[in-house]
Amino acid sequence: MKMDYHIADVFTKQLFNGAQIAVFPHADGLSDSTMKLLARELNLSETVFVFHSDKADSRRKLRIFSTKKELDFAGHPIIATAYVLGLCGDISLAQTITPMIFEQNVGPIDVNITAENGKPTFVQFTRKVVSIVDRFAPTDEELASFLSIKQSELDHKKYSPRLVSCGFPYLIVPVWNYESVRHAKFDNAAWSQSIAPQTAAQEILLFAPKTPFPDTDFNARLLGPHIGLFDDPPIGSAMPAFAAYLCSFEHTQKGTHVFAVDRGDAESRRSVINLEMDNKGHEQLMLRVGGEAVLFAQGTIDLPDEIRKSE
Repeated sequence: MKMDYHIADVFTKQLFNGAQIAVFPHADGLSDSTMKLLARELNLSETVFVFHSDKADSRRKLRIFSTKKELDFAGHPIIATAYVLGLCGDISLAQTITPMIFEQNVGPIDVNITAENGKPTFVQFTRKVVSIVDRFAPTDEELASFLSIKQSELDHKKYSPRLVSCGFPYLIVPVWNYESVRHAKFDNAAWSQSIAPQTAAQEILLFAPKTPFPDTDFNARLLGPHIGLFDDPPIGSAMPAFAAYLCSFEHTQKGTHVFAVDRGDAESRRSVINLEMDNKGHEQLMLRVGGEAVLFAQGTIDLPDEIRKSE
């Protein structure tokens, strides 16, 4: 059996930027074990398998695998899948905006695909998140030590370090300048000697409200004990917590806020994530996440029938 797959660069419109996601547009009939093997073989951060049903044409089931396990939810695969299905004709994009429902293990997700001349140009999906915000944080001395920055680089005027969870906890740390985000290096020894490991968070979202790029408002980066010293991993999973963090400050006015966050730089697969959040001062936050993508590659895998069906 021949299995077609596509690889898209996500949250970017330039090749060799963003995050690479693999999509199998027609995965009907694949077993769990086969999907795990395919994801491991492609060795990308996430691989998406798309299943069709007898329901309305506006619904697709997504199964998402990292190289190690199946994921219940991920944002990058939504953008990648919408682009791939639109480009390969699985989804008809006759209208300017085409609404879809992508089912992940966490449940259905509303998706809008914007198109020009029948080709996808922008994808936005909606999430309702409930956050827990804790103002407890390590001292400035400890933060500076395990981030390998100076205490003077930490921002306490407009923002402050806080622990935020929308299902997965992050220690969110603000700094003044873009350069501080880019030059920070995680120090595991200093981390282990601080109070930080006693918190629930094992990942730090370091951000600055300044960026040299005109299309974004914040620059952010993930660091932590389980992230490689020179790695700059995708930050999409941290964006609900970041939005809730911004809403936790009194100076963030009620209403809808539109902003963009970038990860990386011109030399390290820069991503741009567009966000809209409805700040109503409630625990539940309505968040819309959007981005672009570009098709990087497509191919075919000759899959023996006994492997496809095996469990």
